[in-house]
Amino acid sequence: MDRDRPMVHNITMQRAFSDYYEMLRVSPNADLEIIESAYEILECRYQPGNQETGNAQDFASLNEAYQVLRDPEGRASYDRRRRETSHFAWNTFEQSQAAQAVDDERRKRQGILSLLYRKRVSRPELVGMTLNEFEDQLGMPAEKLEFAFWLLKESQCIQRTAGGIISITLKGVEAAETSIERRIERRRERRAQATEAPEASGQVA
Repeated sequence: MDRDRPMVHNITMQRAFSDYYEMLRVSPNADLEIIESAYEILECRYQPGNQETGNAQDFASLNEAYQVLRDPEGRASYDRRRRETSHFAWNTFEQSQAAQAVDDERRKRQGILSLLYRKRVSRPELVGMTLNEFEDQLGMPAEKLEFAFWLLKESQCIQRTAGGIISITLKGVEAAETSIERRIERRRERRAQATEAPEASGQVA
C-alpha cells in the first residue's frame, strides 16, 4: 500500500543512476554483514504483504540493490559506474542547482531586507522583527533563513539584539532601496518591451 510513502527512493524509475547504497541506507564502505542486516529490516517494511508500509515498486528496487551489492564482482562493477556517475552529477549540480541555490538565497536576503525596510518606514517605533514574524511573512522555517541572516549580519545590513530582535541598519536601508530601485527599473523595461512588441508586429503586417 502507498499509505506511508517509504523513504526508499524510487530511483530505478528515474533515468538517473540508481544509488543502491542510498536505497539500503548504508555507507558505500559497508561490509556484506551490514548490507544484509539493512536489507532484512527494509525487506520486512516494504514487502507488498505489509498492510501498513508495503510497496511493491520499492520492494522490487530494494531487491535489485541487494542482489547487486551482495555479489563481490557485481558490487565492484557497480562501484565503478557509481563513481563515474557521481562525478557527472556533481558537474550538473555545479551548472544548474548551484545557480538556483544562489538565486534562492539572494531572494531570501532581499525578502528579509524588504520586510525590515517597510517595517522601519511605516512603524519607526518598532525597531525590528522576531524570527517568528519572518517565518510567517516569508513562509519558511527559521532554519532555512539562518544563512541569509548570517550573511546580512556579516555585511552589516542587519543587527540582532540579545533578545532576538532583528533590525535593519543604515547600510541595510541603502541595500534595500537599491534592490527596490532595480526591481522598478526591470518592471519598466518589461512594460516597454511589451508595448514595443505589438507595434513591431503591426509594422511587419
